[in-house]
Amino acid sequence: MSELKGKILAGKVLVKPQPAEEKTSSGIIIPDSAKEKPLSGEVVLVGVAKKDETMEVKVGDNVLYGKYSGTELSIGGVDYLLISQSDVLYIV
Repeated sequence: MSELKGKILAGKVLVKPQPAEEKTSSGIIIPDSAKEKPLSGEVVLVGVAKKDETMEVKVGDNVLYGKYSGTELSIGGVDYLLISQSDVLYIV
């Protein structure tokens, strides 16, 4: 991954989603039209804390987030998800 330039605003987290599953556990190949959106990923950038709130997540954390959370971005050909810290459900 190339060095990301720029800055994330207060209370926001930039996540690199894990790739969608290609096969089921029994070996059935999942077509693109039936793939579920991933709900977990690795934190790559963290903004500063909002007023009266601490940032609980840090770069390198693996997180689980809500199904309809955030905004999808493509930076340098890599897909990311920009979410609010409040959309993070669980830090692995």
